[in-house]
Amino acid sequence: MVMLIMQFTWVYIDDLMGKGLSVLVIIELMFYVSASLIPLALPLAILLSSIMTLGNLAENNELTALKSSGLSLFRILNPLTKTVVLIATGTFFFSNYVIPVANLKWHSIIFDIQETKVGMLITPGSYSKEIDGYAIKVKSGKNNTFYGITIHDYTNPNILKTVKADSGTVYKGDNGKYLLFHLSNGIVHEELQAQAPVFTNQGKPFRNGDYRPSRTTQFKAATYKMELVGFNFNKSDEDLFKNDFEMLNVFQISEAKDSMQRKQNRMLSDYAKNNLNNRPFNQSVNFEKIKNPAPIKAGNAQEIEHLQAIPSKIIKLSDLSNTERVAAINTAIMSARNMSSANLEQGASTVILNKNYTLFQIEFHRKFALSGAIIVLFFVGAPLGAIVRKGGFGAPVVIAALLFMIYFVLFSVGESLANSEVLSPFFGMWLPTLVLIPVACLLMTAAANDLKVFDRKLWIYILSFGRKR
Repeated sequence: MVMLIMQFTWVYIDDLMGKGLSVLVIIELMFYVSASLIPLALPLAILLSSIMTLGNLAENNELTALKSSGLSLFRILNPLTKTVVLIATGTFFFSNYVIPVANLKWHSIIFDIQETKVGMLITPGSYSKEIDGYAIKVKSGKNNTFYGITIHDYTNPNILKTVKADSGTVYKGDNGKYLLFHLSNGIVHEELQAQAPVFTNQGKPFRNGDYRPSRTTQFKAATYKMELVGFNFNKSDEDLFKNDFEMLNVFQISEAKDSMQRKQNRMLSDYAKNNLNNRPFNQSVNFEKIKNPAPIKAGNAQEIEHLQAIPSKIIKLSDLSNTERVAAINTAIMSARNMSSANLEQGASTVILNKNYTLFQIEFHRKFALSGAIIVLFFVGAPLGAIVRKGGFGAPVVIAALLFMIYFVLFSVGESLANSEVLSPFFGMWLPTLVLIPVACLLMTAAANDLKVFDRKLWIYILSFGRKR
């Protein structure tokens, strides 16, 4: 848990450092983060504990005594296996019902930190260019109050604007889209683009060189507004996160996937119909409704509508004049370009929908894969401890760290391949488990028959399906 929390801390170090956050806020954030990391930490914990337990039994010859009394390794591990299966089942329910709430909480806290601490955009003694179109420098200050303020405004390319003030307070607008400076005792200097020289009636320049009109305004108190382009300061409400895939359980994810699939099918169907109706050939066909009376049943008159296609006159390109032919060809080219552009837009929308659908599928399989990894890593660690015959925190910690590193790399690679749609979400999230299952079978066979992993007798035993050694 400490290693995984440190990894999280380094990811969000810029958002947490130098914000004057209280200890309670940090504790609350780490509490929710810890809850979301438990399913990832449990496989390592089970792996380490299984190696230590069986290693201690083997090191003290207790495992040998149990085997000599007629108990097989599978029977010795039977109570531990039931315990691990119970832990894996509890982990699934925890990740399905608790982790979505924990993810919702810590995401909201992170955004609250970014929203309330708008002073983090400004560093005293240096120019801050975090806000597009502005360069801000202050001499001193902390929190949201600063002194010696200089603001260079480049949002209008035709005007160079510089604002200087003795002091000021920074805060955000109610909608979170603007950063407001409440300034005191300052000036505003505006300089327009260079103008061409003005000549007198005698042809002499009225002014030498280029002329830059400018003006200077003084103020005692003023409010300067800046648009927060590129900053998402309006997401502190938890309701805005509830539809994210990380905040849903498996039932909600299944419902969301079905909804996205229906939306995609409906969008493709509507696009196909519109594209078909925009074809010139289909537009040249007129449809009229012919109503025929149907037999009267139960005293109610019913009518059945039939559609009859009546093609209009077909005009060949050879029947047109040169001017009309050129106009028809240009119209066809423009129509083809519009259809190509519409196809590209539709393709981009489909890619986005498919990407979101993949993310929901990945999260769906993640909840099951992490629970399955606990069981698989137990059957990797238990026989490995029996083979190594080392207990305590020495060799087991090293072995568990190396094995978990392999597992974590496989997990990250599988998730990346699933995100890039190289692998399906199922195989992407179950990749480490599928790779470690043969390893677990090999180690269990070796430990149960008191063979070394690289012993030739073990491979003969496996290839003969356990009939001879």
